[in-house]
Amino acid sequence: MKTQVAIIGAGPSGLLLGQLLHQAGIDTLIVERQSPEYVLGRIRAGVLEQGTVDLLREAGVAARMDREGLVHEGVELLLGGRRQRLDLKALTGGKTVMVYGQTEVTRDLMQARAQSGAPIIYGAANVQPHAIEGEQPYLTFDHDGRQQRVDCDYIAGCDGFHGVARQSIPAGVLKTFERVYPFGWLGLLADTPPVNHELIYAHHPRGFVLCSQRSPNRSRYYLQVPLQERVEDWSDARFWTELKARLPEDVAAQLVTGPALEKSIAPLRSLVVEPMQHGRLFLVGDAAHIVPPTGAKGLNLAASDVNYLYRILVKVYREGRTELLAEYSPMALRRVWKGERFSWFMTRLLHDFGEYQDAWDSKMQEADRDYYLGSAAGLANIAENYVGLPFEVLE
Repeated sequence: MKTQVAIIGAGPSGLLLGQLLHQAGIDTLIVERQSPEYVLGRIRAGVLEQGTVDLLREAGVAARMDREGLVHEGVELLLGGRRQRLDLKALTGGKTVMVYGQTEVTRDLMQARAQSGAPIIYGAANVQPHAIEGEQPYLTFDHDGRQQRVDCDYIAGCDGFHGVARQSIPAGVLKTFERVYPFGWLGLLADTPPVNHELIYAHHPRGFVLCSQRSPNRSRYYLQVPLQERVEDWSDARFWTELKARLPEDVAAQLVTGPALEKSIAPLRSLVVEPMQHGRLFLVGDAAHIVPPTGAKGLNLAASDVNYLYRILVKVYREGRTELLAEYSPMALRRVWKGERFSWFMTRLLHDFGEYQDAWDSKMQEADRDYYLGSAAGLANIAENYVGLPFEVLE
């Protein structure tokens, strides 16, 4: 087989890159280790930045999102007994966010790929990039009982943190920056109406709470829990009782409970690798960076990477501007680090670090909460980052 761009991974970043390149007339082949059902079974974020929404529209996959997604003009912050609405639209000159689950984004992209007729291979085992430092890279993988080879011009590693793409870069090339947090998020998904029409981010002495949603009838809630907690120890009743205890009485009184559709604990950490490219292999999304979900940046940073790589490759194929390939990593990382900073900031602002921080850190945390909720400039700073900073324009 031969293609122009081989894409490893059929999550939202790989599918979105494939869709955009296909529309631009650039051949792609996507190979995915898992089945479509497995990919769609991943429960992930549901808040899309303005730039991500615009990119999905550009890709021609936004019809259902625009019909069923929930446009949010604000979010609520509860800190130190103070309830403050963050008016995103007013504070950012009209920008908003879209609540639309990552699973639904993936479903829409899968459907678009199938309708396009562009090739995608699921159940590809032992995927391995080769010759990435030369001018003729290729992939090998096992499928249908035999090894297959795909010759290509470039390889996009969209296969997540545990994928093969990053691991294929020679030792010593990448520098890793990491921060591990001493807690996780226990998440519960339920077919119940959300407790509030906008998201609520709340700090409580017992730990952080996020009241989120996927639709008018499907809610997603999160509780900060110690890393050693086990999801099996959290019955539905225990979860709902703890959630109510961490919410103000008037909010808790509005809470509708129900059986969990899904329950899981996600550890929190920040991670970035530099550079995000080596030779003709480019890392995209979680293959290059991880953020704690507090800032709602994971999927959005992946979309940002896709945006830059897509626009660079279009110029390479249409205008022969191969010098732009070296710009991918610097451009992507500038936005990645701003997203990492905001996610770290929101995590620090909203969580209880307990014994893992000293008295000075606790006072600084209190001062930040007091400043950001009591200052128009502070609120505008959070709003600007939450809706997403603009993409750099490729010259």
